[in-house]
Order: sequence, then C-alpha cells, then structure tokens
Amino acid sequence: MNKQLKDIFFQLLRIGLWGEGSLSLDRTMTDEDWNKIHRYAINHTIEGLIYDSFPFLEETQLPPQSLRLKWAVRVDQIERHNAKMNSVIAEQFTAFSANGIRPILQKGQGVASYYRIPNHRISGDIDFCFENDGYAKARTFLKEKQIIFQDTAGFSLDYNFKGIHIEHHKRTFDFRSPLKKNYLKKLLKEYEGAKQQITIDGIPVRLLAPELQLLQVNVHILKHLITYGIGLRQFCDSARLYYIVSSQINNNALQDIYKGTGILKWIHLLHKLLVENIGLPKSKLPFPYPEHLETDWMLDEVWYSGNFGFNDERFANSKTPTVFARPDSPKRLWQNFKRYVKYAPEEAIAFPLMHTYSKFLGKDSD
Repeated sequence: MNKQLKDIFFQLLRIGLWGEGSLSLDRTMTDEDWNKIHRYAINHTIEGLIYDSFPFLEETQLPPQSLRLKWAVRVDQIERHNAKMNSVIAEQFTAFSANGIRPILQKGQGVASYYRIPNHRISGDIDFCFENDGYAKARTFLKEKQIIFQDTAGFSLDYNFKGIHIEHHKRTFDFRSPLKKNYLKKLLKEYEGAKQQITIDGIPVRLLAPELQLLQVNVHILKHLITYGIGLRQFCDSARLYYIVSSQINNNALQDIYKGTGILKWIHLLHKLLVENIGLPKSKLPFPYPEHLETDWMLDEVWYSGNFGFNDERFANSKTPTVFARPDSPKRLWQNFKRYVKYAPEEAIAFPLMHTYSKFLGKDSD
C-alpha cells in the first residue's frame, strides 16, 4: 500500500473510531484501492471500525456497492459473534460466582464496552483472571464439569465452551520479569477496592480498576511487540480506554506505576503514536511525552506485522522452523529484542527465559 492510500486508511480508522471528521481525498478511489483497504482492515482486525466510518463519507467516497455488501455481511457476523460471547461471559461469570470463584474479565469484551459501537470490535476470545486462589479453583471446576482444557505456555489454560474460545490466566498482567512479581501483587492489593463493573447480558461483571486496566492492556501490547508484533486493534483499545477513563484515574499514580514496572520509556512511545496516528486527544493522556520521540519505526512494525504477526507479508516466503510458531521466527525475535530492549529492558531480556520456563516447566499438571 502506497503512502497516500495508507493515509486514507488511517483517516477512515480515526473517523470510525471517534465518530467524527470527514475524509480528505486528492483523487477518486478505485475499486482496487478499496480492496487493499479491506484487506488491511482484515489483517488488523478492524473491519468494524473502518465500516463505522462509512456514514461520515460522501456518496462518491464510498466503496463499490459489491464490497459494501460484503463488508455489511462481515459486520453482521461480528455482531452475532459478540452477542454469543456476551451470553457465554454472563453464563460463566454466574457459574463461577455461584461456586465461590471471583473472575475478572480482561481485554476483549471488557474493553469493547469503551467503544462508540461496542459490538463492532472484533474479540478473538474471552480472557479471565481471578482474585486470590481463583485460578486453581476454576481449574478444578472445569474438571468437575468435564470441560476439556489444556494448560498452555504463559501460565494459562484454554478451552472451547459453546463454540467460544476461553482463556484463564494465572497472572493478571503480561509481565515476564520475575523481579516485578512483588510489586504487581502490591498494586493488586492497593487497587482491590477500586474495581469497576459493567453489565453484560444483565449480569454485573468485574473489571480491574482503570489504572490497572490501562497497565494490563498496554503491557499486553508490549509483550506482543517484543515477540512477533501486534495489529492496530489493540492500539485502538488503549486509545478508547484512555479516552473514557481519563477523568477517573490518578495521573501521578499511573505514571509511577509505569515507572515502577520499568516500561515508562516505552509508554511515551505508545502515547505519541496514539495521539498522532490513532487520533486520541492529547488532553486525554495522563502526562506529557517528550516531543522529540521518533515513533514512525514502531508504527511501521505494527503496520506490517498485523494481527499478532500471522500475516506479515515481509516473511510470506520464509520457512517456519519446527520449534517456532511463525516463519523466520529466530530472526524476527532477535530484531524485536534489539528494537525494544532500550525502552523496556527487563521485559525484553526476561521474555525468552520465562516463555521457555512456562512452556516446559511452568505448566500445571494433575
């Protein structure tokens, strides 16, 4: 995609995400232009957001009718899937709670509630973490209900329930450095009384406190940047979260949290990208970032890697090693390590060590 069409893509994304603005074009878009935009929207799992920009376009700016119809069908599928996910969340939350288990909804549908049109955000799966010893209790509960699950790398387990993929996480945050374990426990205890609730299918569902939600969402982005990359959807999550909760958070405390977890330098990069490329008003940030920061390199990596790096066209013809999940994995992991070690050194260094441990030695077993 050339620079001009890429600029149009980001215009459409911002219009759909924030529900305002108009599309500025120097020329009429061709069918091929729209097909490229559609393909990249799929790669970044933001078809719903681009679709939400259409009501703000002039008639002559809209995609061809055949593509609009195809797009509308896809958005209808997204809405149906989200409705099914919400039903499963409500059912599981009720069942867990009835058995003395206190789950907390992470990412996904929890973050979707902060969007302008929540059911147009694509959610891949349902993520739960738990209070106290809830992870172990939930694991036992699954066995009692004869729900087949598998323990996975990253101190988690996953399974399918009524056609929806679900993950349970032993750790609330995606930090890999073991040096942060005590600090993160302290944070959870400090913000225990500040948890929020949203209503899903008539059931009140717990979310983390806003400061910790931001930490959780943002470190999840960093985790994937350090490995194979991540798409624009998660950056939209961060932007919408800041936009909605900016008046609820303690700005100084949040800055101290980022500093205490060792990711403040990277957070500055994230903030600048959210403002300059995703359209988050600078006034919604909790603290300023250094203006001299260069973020184009990070945006380029996000742009090419797409959704978790699965369809990175730069590696389309590369071979996938037996012990890795992506083509050219060693090269990609080494490149991303070099990119991010200066901004989040503990996380970049700890990732390969803790990932290996969690994959081979850190899994639960019966």
